[in-house]
Amino acid sequence: MKLIVGIGNPGKQYENTRHNVGFMALDAIAKAHNVDFNESKFKSIYTTIRVNGEKVILMKPETYVNLSGTALISMMNYFNIDKDDVLVIYDDLALPVGKVRVRPKGSGGGHNGIKNIASHLKTSDVKQFRIGIGNNPIMNRADYVLGKFSKEDMEILKMVFKKLEYLPEDLEHLTFSDFMSKYN
Repeated sequence: MKLIVGIGNPGKQYENTRHNVGFMALDAIAKAHNVDFNESKFKSIYTTIRVNGEKVILMKPETYVNLSGTALISMMNYFNIDKDDVLVIYDDLALPVGKVRVRPKGSGGGHNGIKNIASHLKTSDVKQFRIGIGNNPIMNRADYVLGKFSKEDMEILKMVFKKLEYLPEDLEHLTFSDFMSKYN
């Protein structure tokens, strides 16, 4: 069983904000697999898809970005999911809009959601799928990440999300090294 976690903030006011790119990526994957987020448990909403008979859970924590680890650890414990079977998708200020960076582990570069996940897992050894949201050094960081994407940025992201349609299958079938090569 694999667990793909998209980090974001729940609620209409946060839809299509830069900090919710993890949620947006999961929405694209769910749409490609014709599933809805119809389960609510573990302080999250989630759905399950099957890849060659294997379960893959798509999870959106509802704890807000900075407390994502609380929901993640609850689900991992309940389903007995090993950290090696978890992939976290989240926004990255250090990357241009739409640029993807996949890593087998890492500190998260100051991302509070990743810090919280590392704190709950007691390790930073969790697979990371970062999606660039760009940066505006003049703006307050919180205002920037909670701001909406421009139309141009959304067009770039739509192309990225299109490429994610088969991400669960790739995660299940490719070595992580090959997975990184495909998406980086």
